[in-house]
Formats: sequence, C-alpha cells, structure tokens
Amino acid sequence: QVQLVESGGGLVQPGGSLRLSCAASGFTFHYYVMKWYRQAPGKERELVAGVTIDGGRKTYSESVKGRFTISRDNRKRTLSLQMNNLKVEDTAVYFCKAEGMGTDTAYWGQGTQVTVSQ
Repeated sequence: QVQLVESGGGLVQPGGSLRLSCAASGFTFHYYVMKWYRQAPGKERELVAGVTIDGGRKTYSESVKGRFTISRDNRKRTLSLQMNNLKVEDTAVYFCKAEGMGTDTAYWGQGTQVTVSQ
C-alpha cells in the first residue's frame, strides 16, 4: 500500500522556523521525483519546491527561494522541507507528492497544516 505521511506542521510566529517531513512507503522511493505543494484557504494548490531522484537538483518557487530548503534521504525514504523566516503568507496545508519518472504515476500525502501567526 502506497503511503506518504507528512508531519512537522504547527503554529509558529512570523520569523520562526519549521521542518516538515514526509515518510514514504509502498513504492520505490528513489525512482520518484519528490515535490512539496501547499494550498492556502480559498486558493489553488501551488508548487513550493522539488528535488530530483538523486537529490542533485532542487527548484523553488520565487516566494520561498532563499528561505526554504528541500532535501531527501533515499535510504530512509524521507522528504524534508526546512522552512526559515516564515511569513504569514506561508500559512497553508503542505503536501508532499511523488512523481514517477517518465510515467503518469503520482502519489499525494494527506497534508500537514502550517500556520504562521502572532
């Protein structure tokens, strides 16, 4: 059974940090590009960051570049997102996604809530 389970969300003040994790099981993790998305209330889901299968190339949306860092550990089958200098506008549900190379296969986690507020 394929599972992507996010954790690490919570309530933090502006300027604070959080580290999200995504634990994968049920598929060959190192064959999948991994991404973080987020969805704020009333808005569409947006891509935040992505990392290639070997972790060698990382991409970020302009809104988080320089503040967020995506990483993966293929031995532990985990994806992480270190979020620093958080802003109120980072408030959203964060999802991890696995995308199969050269296929239409994709898996989503259930999401973890991040709230940035005073």
